[in-house]
Amino acid sequence: MTHLVAIRHSIFAQIVLWAIFTAAEITFGLWLLTDTTIQRTNHLAMERAVDLDLAGMIDIYASGGAEELSKRIEDRLALQPRNGNAAHYLLADANGKPIAGDLKRWPDLHATVSEAAEIRLNGDTEAFARATQLGPNLRLLVAHEHHDLDVLLRQVGLAFLTGGVLAVLAVALGGWMAAHRLAGRLERINAAFRQPDDSALEQLARGSGGRDEIDELTSHSGNALARLRQLAAAQRETTDHVAHEIRTPLMHLDNRLVKALAATPDPETAARIADARTEIRGIIRMLESLLDIAASEARRGDRHGLSPVDLSGLVTRLAELYADSAEESGHSFKVDIEPGVTIEGEEMALTRLITNLLDNAFKFVPSGGTVWLALRKGPRLIVSDDGPGVPEDQYDEIFEKFSRGGRPSSSEGTGLGLALCRAIAERHHLEINLIPTEKGACFTVTPEAKR
Repeated sequence: MTHLVAIRHSIFAQIVLWAIFTAAEITFGLWLLTDTTIQRTNHLAMERAVDLDLAGMIDIYASGGAEELSKRIEDRLALQPRNGNAAHYLLADANGKPIAGDLKRWPDLHATVSEAAEIRLNGDTEAFARATQLGPNLRLLVAHEHHDLDVLLRQVGLAFLTGGVLAVLAVALGGWMAAHRLAGRLERINAAFRQPDDSALEQLARGSGGRDEIDELTSHSGNALARLRQLAAAQRETTDHVAHEIRTPLMHLDNRLVKALAATPDPETAARIADARTEIRGIIRMLESLLDIAASEARRGDRHGLSPVDLSGLVTRLAELYADSAEESGHSFKVDIEPGVTIEGEEMALTRLITNLLDNAFKFVPSGGTVWLALRKGPRLIVSDDGPGVPEDQYDEIFEKFSRGGRPSSSEGTGLGLALCRAIAERHHLEINLIPTEKGACFTVTPEAKR
């Protein structure tokens, strides 16, 4: 089903279908034009034949009179082949009374103006006829039956049908082969953008040796991805260096405060030093969180470093750890984990994601409240609680950096926990959402929706 949807949305499939439709439409148009031309040509030929026959009869009348004309009409009727395309004659007086010929009544044609029209003979036979006035009391009608074109038209139609089917099949086969080749070349570009690793870039380099537009696009894409990888590597190196340069003096400062705290007996000074150490540790945690967020965002879509993770086992181990903490803090902790759930990912990063969600739940749910942890195949991870929840107007910004979900800035935490959760989820092609509930908060982590 997914394959059919992909085909339906493929521009190459649409081009092939358009080409097939165009070939079929052109074939039908040519058949219609040919059919119309044959019938029109046959009608014109019949008109000429009737006019020539009528002109011959007029000449006979002019040279031999009505009696001679009657004899010649009877001779023609006796000698003409009975093949279904016979000629018919009617020589009549001014009142339409037959004098000679095989027709029994005068049709609705005006002889005085030499009117011509399609008429119906005995039975269902159709013919083309022309009438003319030979004298004050004499008029003549000549009619030729239509040639039987049904067999010819059926043969022409069959020929066009066969040719059209072959043309459509040829267009479909040729279009599919060309589209398949182009789709494969573009898929290498898309694969490189989805997972810009060394092998993908190598595939792009091998596929950019030609000179057409796709090869040019392949070359530009490979160069752009290579530059982006270099920039990302340079950015990571810079941030790691900056973090090291900031973390080191902060750690030295913390060590000095420890020594100062051990040396001073003044309770007020000791409290201020302890507060300073707390601030320093908070800055270090914030710095590490920012670095983790940047690293996860930079590696979004990069499959390098991912490996199969037993998510059921990981969640089970974390649930056992939090069960003890929940008992000590007076919380009810309910767990529902489906076995056999696995995912391609980084175990440490997934651990950070789950622990951040659980830490938030236990932090903001009062003692006596309940926290739920559930895992389903998909995977689908659910962390919910019956605490105060998040204001509805904060749903869109709860995952932004330094957002505290409507809580005052003085509250504990850096406001980076959920931002880190989102970055880790996106790194693993997952999405995290806050689901509206009647009470408390409910966070879900599920596979990214197909776009």
